Amino acid sequence: MSKRKAQSTVTRRNLLKGAAIAGAAAVTAPLPVAAQTPPSGPARYVSPPDPELDNFRVNGSPIVQTSSGSDFMLDVLKSVGFDYCIATCASSFKGLHESMLNYGKNVAPEYITTTHEETSVAMAHGYAKIENKPLLTCVHGTVGLQHASMAIYDAFCDRVPVFVFAGNTFNSADRRSEIIWVHSSQDDAAMVRDFVKWDDRPGSLEHFAESAVRAYKIATTPPMGPVLLSVDTVMQEAPIPEGANLNIPKLPMTAPPQGESGAVAEVARMLVAAEFPVLVADSYARTQGALDHLVELADLLQCAVVDLGMRMNFPSRHPLNQTNVGTRRTVGQADVILALEVANFWGATHAFYDQVITSSAPTTKPGAKLVSISANDLFIKSNFQDFQRFQSVDIAIAADAAATMPSLIEAVKRSIGPNDRARFAARGAKLGESHKAALAQVRKEAAVGWDASPVSTARLSAEIFDQLKNEDWALASTKPSGVSDWPQKLWVMDKYYNYTGDSGGNGIGFGAAAAAGVALANRKHGRFTVTIQPDGDLMMGPGILWTAAHHKIPILYVMHNNRGYHQEVMGLQKMAARRMRGIDTFHIGTTLREPFIDYATVAKGLGVYAEGPITDPKDLGPALRRAIAVVKRGEPALLDVVTIGR
Repeated sequence: MSKRKAQSTVTRRNLLKGAAIAGAAAVTAPLPVAAQTPPSGPARYVSPPDPELDNFRVNGSPIVQTSSGSDFMLDVLKSVGFDYCIATCASSFKGLHESMLNYGKNVAPEYITTTHEETSVAMAHGYAKIENKPLLTCVHGTVGLQHASMAIYDAFCDRVPVFVFAGNTFNSADRRSEIIWVHSSQDDAAMVRDFVKWDDRPGSLEHFAESAVRAYKIATTPPMGPVLLSVDTVMQEAPIPEGANLNIPKLPMTAPPQGESGAVAEVARMLVAAEFPVLVADSYARTQGALDHLVELADLLQCAVVDLGMRMNFPSRHPLNQTNVGTRRTVGQADVILALEVANFWGATHAFYDQVITSSAPTTKPGAKLVSISANDLFIKSNFQDFQRFQSVDIAIAADAAATMPSLIEAVKRSIGPNDRARFAARGAKLGESHKAALAQVRKEAAVGWDASPVSTARLSAEIFDQLKNEDWALASTKPSGVSDWPQKLWVMDKYYNYTGDSGGNGIGFGAAAAAGVALANRKHGRFTVTIQPDGDLMMGPGILWTAAHHKIPILYVMHNNRGYHQEVMGLQKMAARRMRGIDTFHIGTTLREPFIDYATVAKGLGVYAEGPITDPKDLGPALRRAIAVVKRGEPALLDVVTIGR
């Protein structure tokens, strides 16, 4: 294991010839630079002469610090392989910031500039949906961490790895101003501890090295989640202590937990023996391999599959896909239901009626057997209620479903008897007919209001896919219910990245930034990234458009501009109708009008190509073609499309 020894605390160099400050003493000869042990990280950056630095004196002599705590921290962060650091600049991590730019030469991690800490973390969330690894995000003290907290909560609920570096000045004697006092805290991680997977406050550079590698390992072990290190500003900015013998631990390759073999074999026997088994997947497919394994299992059994949509779990045009048929109808026929990373299993097996007196009823038939494979059982916290209503099951396998799938497939193969395949084939043929009929019904429903203005969400979705169907594309972070699930119903999806899923915590303000993170990840793969962008969500953090323009992140934002918070529009209408008070005031506090927001003008002001507002659906296709051309040359674009509610 390589070891890195600290350099001497300072080095000296000559002043630029002729440079002086008022009242300075005569320039003395420079002292020799101490012998140095080459670091294990990147080569030391030697800055060009800088009069401002050269004229800075300590005890009458010029001084330039060339080895700092944050340099070592950067070596540690480089060792785990961060591609980017996403941050809104701040004084509490300026030590690390400077090290990234000058010592690390702004490469791996490359600094991505944002205008809000929530945007930073949401971008990292979107990136992780593609790459399955975290980005480094930096937040500032008390205020920056509070800004970022909503996005951290989203990542926690979505079981996505995000690595947060939070700057803080712990020693009160080091707080040089009243601003640093109000931006510092005794325990800043306490603000988010209930919704991070792990946090730590390193007390030394060696402690930082161990904690950073440990945090990365914890974040990327299923169930994945956000982690946070609270790092002292002085430890970043100060020289490495004389004689320090620092070590960077090796990041281990962690195998995800797999289901116990006996339980897996029992589930296989249940599936093979069932008359109508149903596979229900939600946050299951993080990779193409996981998606392909689910297809293999479904094909073996010729059974129904329902994709709940927190990831793209199953090809949309596969004849066994019964999502368009409907979850309730499909689950209601099942005698065995296998849930794969389904957080809300109760919701998948019950109908809930939101009335004056709420009620619910199971949608499963009597005697149906329920089985769950989920890593969520390995990590549940008590305060925030993301774990959903408790669902009684017959077998609960606490393991990563994707990692367990190969052994389940092999167990199913061993359990299939000579008479089973004919039975399976007959079942699969009926499911194929149901799939075909449901798709025909969906297309019929999509044609309703095809030429209407504002533009229907069905036509909006269909027009986008028509332009992108021959591309290698990804639909990023669109909340499906916001557009009546039309992309999932109409588009041909067969890659895990074709749809990256929603936020997890359903926080408004996630979509635009997370989509940019998806596009940042897709850029090196040459994929085209598009998002159907809700208007209210964009207004929570429009600065992400500037980030996309500045860093040339190729992404197409197609505005779903229904000029309001439509979920709340519907909720207020329902409440007023329930109380028999009329619905003529529903727009107050729920709509974005008087004036309407011109998103194209907003985008142009932030450096993004934009058109709109588009109100005639016949104009949508040509506008999409123009915007797609912009994105293909490596830039972001936005189309402001005025749409119906959902």
